Amino acid sequence: MNLHIENLSKQYRAGVWGLKDFNLELGAGVLGLLGPNGAGKSTLMRMLATITRPTRGSISWNGVDVVKSPDALRAVLGYLPQNFGVYPNLSALEFLEYMAAIKGLDGKAARRRIDELLQVVNLTEAARRPLGGYSGGMRQRVGIAQALLNDPQLLIVDEPTVGLDPEERVRFRNLLADLAGERIIVLSTHIVSDVEAIATDIVLINQGQLLDRAAPEDLLRMLDGKVWQWVVPSAELPALKQNFRVSGAIRRVEGVQVRVVSERAPSAEAQAIAPSLEDVYLHRVGMGAHS
Repeated sequence: MNLHIENLSKQYRAGVWGLKDFNLELGAGVLGLLGPNGAGKSTLMRMLATITRPTRGSISWNGVDVVKSPDALRAVLGYLPQNFGVYPNLSALEFLEYMAAIKGLDGKAARRRIDELLQVVNLTEAARRPLGGYSGGMRQRVGIAQALLNDPQLLIVDEPTVGLDPEERVRFRNLLADLAGERIIVLSTHIVSDVEAIATDIVLINQGQLLDRAAPEDLLRMLDGKVWQWVVPSAELPALKQNFRVSGAIRRVEGVQVRVVSERAPSAEAQAIAPSLEDVYLHRVGMGAHS
């Protein structure tokens, strides 16, 4: 099981590059694609899902050129786009039956799979209610279920936890973790906590370019001894933000507790602390794609 991306680029009108010279090779596991809004994540996801054609470069699935032969990947693909639409008059059950038919699943096998997935995404009791009455989080769970209908070998989920409450977000992370051993999962998000617990590899992307690709623990090592914490008066915070990369600020009774990424101690009161992926993300994305 291998997904190979080579020099993948997408140029839009007015000469704007959504993605440029992107290279990546993936095997089984969870890849967390982490970057700010507009970084190129959705552009990459749409090309991997064979919806958008690249301007140049290639995508191959187990050695087959997906740009030339998209059906080779579509048969084993599950995709949850960022803006997932539903038919409001259909129930979740009817919608999933419709999606199963589009994917060519056998009727009886599809019904068993749908029942199983409705339980997985905690929608069994609401399965016969019209989707128009669902909350945003419930609709997102229907989207997750449809992406898993064909038990995909490549599962692409683009900003999947938007609209989910904290409990639902944890449930979804646990679901991806359970699925990870037997397929390639690409999880695109700008929320660090979505990838922190489950990603075997993390790719940082900004301005359409790959900044880093590493295991979470290796990314953390990048900032060993470079994250500092101390309390400053509120009035000093604006000047501090101008002079240093502030990755966190929490109001306290005695002032503001700040986290700063810096090569050396930014203050005599500052103490070195263990870095977080949030620190790494803000540090690398803030440096830009050409650092």
